[in-house]
Amino acid sequence: MTPDSLRAALRGVPDPDWLDAALRRVAAEPAAIDRFFPAAGRRCGRAPLPDAPGWSADEAARALLLAALPDEHAAHARTRYLHGDAAEKRAVLKALPLLPVGAAGVPLLHDAIRTNDTRLLTAALGPYARHLDPAAWRQAVLKCVFTGVPLAVVHDLDARADGELAAMLGALDAERRAAGRGLPADATDLLTRLRANQEA
Repeated sequence: MTPDSLRAALRGVPDPDWLDAALRRVAAEPAAIDRFFPAAGRRCGRAPLPDAPGWSADEAARALLLAALPDEHAAHARTRYLHGDAAEKRAVLKALPLLPVGAAGVPLLHDAIRTNDTRLLTAALGPYARHLDPAAWRQAVLKCVFTGVPLAVVHDLDARADGELAAMLGALDAERRAAGRGLPADATDLLTRLRANQEA
């Protein structure tokens, strides 16, 4: 998603005038985001956005507020994550690909992946997860398997999955089978594809 596509998806929010005013204010006075960011859920609603699959109205509005910050104030994203509730944290994670932060947001991904909140894990494995190093990314994929998060949420899964991930999934599969259980269907499918690639 881009800021323009998110803005278009938010055309029908309950209070579009509030969002327009908030975006202008944050662009002119970056510290104002501390006031507007928490209020986005109340003013824009929390409904899923049909034109932005995987996004809710509050997440999109908060992402736009972060994207409206002047480049030199992009570090506000970290502050909003550290001091935000779960919904605000998800919005920051989803906004990271839209912000000029380079790899500086990776510690936020690590924090989200360590939690037991599957919604944070899902948000952490979007497009910005390209900044995760291979070992951390593989562990995050395994955590999805452990916690029941569908692997479809993992951005670039097939492109990044490698022999080491196959070995890790294979070991987990053997362990589960010994206990009379198996891997989720999507993990089994991924393991089958990875093994077929290795044999090709």
